Amino acid sequence: MSGDGPTPQEDFDHETDSTYKPPPEKTIEEILATDQEDESLRKYKQALLGQAESGTVIVEPDDPRKVIVKKLVLVVADRPEVSLDLTGDISKLKKETFAIKEGISYRIRIEFIVQREIVHGLKYVQKTYKLGLPEPVDKMTHMVGSYAPKSEMQSYTTPPEDAPSGMMTRGNYTVHSLFTDDDKHEHLKWEWSFDIKKDWKD
Repeated sequence: MSGDGPTPQEDFDHETDSTYKPPPEKTIEEILATDQEDESLRKYKQALLGQAESGTVIVEPDDPRKVIVKKLVLVVADRPEVSLDLTGDISKLKKETFAIKEGISYRIRIEFIVQREIVHGLKYVQKTYKLGLPEPVDKMTHMVGSYAPKSEMQSYTTPPEDAPSGMMTRGNYTVHSLFTDDDKHEHLKWEWSFDIKKDWKD
């Protein structure tokens, strides 16, 4: 499948927006130190930072990353959830194929851990290629938001998407996914695949 389009690295090399300038990255200590006399702002920062206000939150001490992406889950109403483990050898994920019935509505849930520092403007970017076609058949970018460190798993679920339908849309698709942020830190980039089928039983 690797010869059927750009690699994930090539695919996102040009995903830049020269007109948008993210705010400067600040540590938790810097956020807490500003505007301390403003009571309403202080309470807002308390709510935003949560556990991180009382000290550094480190969930996995041996992992230096701020964002650790754990799992991608396919969510379809009245169907068991199907997930991809993103903690192991992600190069093998494109060999594990989801089966999706044509025309159904589905969501994608990303589960992740934020530790050490607050992360600003998380984004989930996805490009979908149909087997044999050089250009993506679908592109989407979801603004996930800013997250403070927590000891618990955090998650983001995309709005509903409708799978294509019709005989010409059936077949194998490759997806290039990127979890990034305002500062262009690439927290995880991976490739996976799914089949559009006439029915779940195919």
